[in-house]
Amino acid sequence: MLLASSAPASELEAARIRDVLLSEHPAHATHRVQVKGQVVTTLRFEQPIDPARTKLLGWEGRFEALGVVGRKVILEPLRDLDADEGLPLLVTLADGTEVPFLLRPPRSEQARWVDQQVNVFKDRESYAAMSSALASALKENRALKDENKRFRKEETSEDHALASLLAAGALEQTPFKVASYFSGKDEEMDGFGIVYRGKGKVGVVLKLKNLDAEQPWSMKSARLTTLKSGSERSFAVRTTIPSIAPGESGVLAFVADKSAFMDGGELTSLFLEVYRHDGARQAVVQLEPQLGDK
Repeated sequence: MLLASSAPASELEAARIRDVLLSEHPAHATHRVQVKGQVVTTLRFEQPIDPARTKLLGWEGRFEALGVVGRKVILEPLRDLDADEGLPLLVTLADGTEVPFLLRPPRSEQARWVDQQVNVFKDRESYAAMSSALASALKENRALKDENKRFRKEETSEDHALASLLAAGALEQTPFKVASYFSGKDEEMDGFGIVYRGKGKVGVVLKLKNLDAEQPWSMKSARLTTLKSGSERSFAVRTTIPSIAPGESGVLAFVADKSAFMDGGELTSLFLEVYRHDGARQAVVQLEPQLGDK
C-alpha cells in the first residue's frame, strides 16, 4: 500500500514573484535571488540594460548563457546549485547604475520557494513601483485572510480533531481500528505507516525518520484523488512538527470522510500522495472503499 520513492512530482515547483526597491538600499547592498535547476528566473527593470556591462561570473557549466533582452535579464541554471554555491551577477543599467545580485539555491527552510520573477525598481516613488507594491500587499492580505479562514474552519472540523489525536498517538480517543500496516525505505527516509478504519472515516498515519545527514524534511503538499476519475477530495492533515531535522522523526496524520470514496455515484479507491519539500513524491497509499464502512 506504500510506494516509498522519490518520484518526480506532477505539480510545478512553487514560484514567487517579488519586488526589489533599490532606493531602500542606498549602499547598493547585494540582493539575493533564489534559483533552481531548469527553472527560468527573470529580472525586470524600469529602464534598458547595458548588455556589455552585465556579467554573471562563473556561469560556465552551471547556467545557460546569460540573456539580456531590453529591460529583462533571463537566468536558467542547468542544475541545482549546491548549498554552499553562490554566483555573483552585476547588472548595469543604461544610465550606468550598477545593481549587484547573488544567485543562491533556496534556503533549506524555504525549499519550496524559487524566484521566478524579480521586479527591480530604482525609484520607489514611481507609479510602477507603487502599483507593484500595492498589488503585492493586496495579494499578501488576501492570502492571510484565506489562511485565517482556513484556520477557523479547521478549529471546528471533526476530521482535523481526529487527525490531531492520531498524530499524537491517542488512538483510544478515536473511533478508529487498525486495518493494515506498511513500510518503505530509501536513502533519505525510513517510513512506517498505519491505515485505520471506523465509523464512516478513514485514517492514515505516517511515521517518518529523516536519514539525510544535512537536509531537513518537510511536507510540501499532499493530495487525495479518486482512482476512477482522478478527482481531488478534501481531507484533514496534522503533523507533530513542521520540519524533521536530520536523524529525527516525525508523524503525519490524515483523515477523510467515507464520502470521499464516491465518484460519479459509485464507490472507488483513493490514492493519498505525499510530496516532500523539494516537490518529489515521498509516498503514495492506496485506500479501498471498504475502509470507510462502519
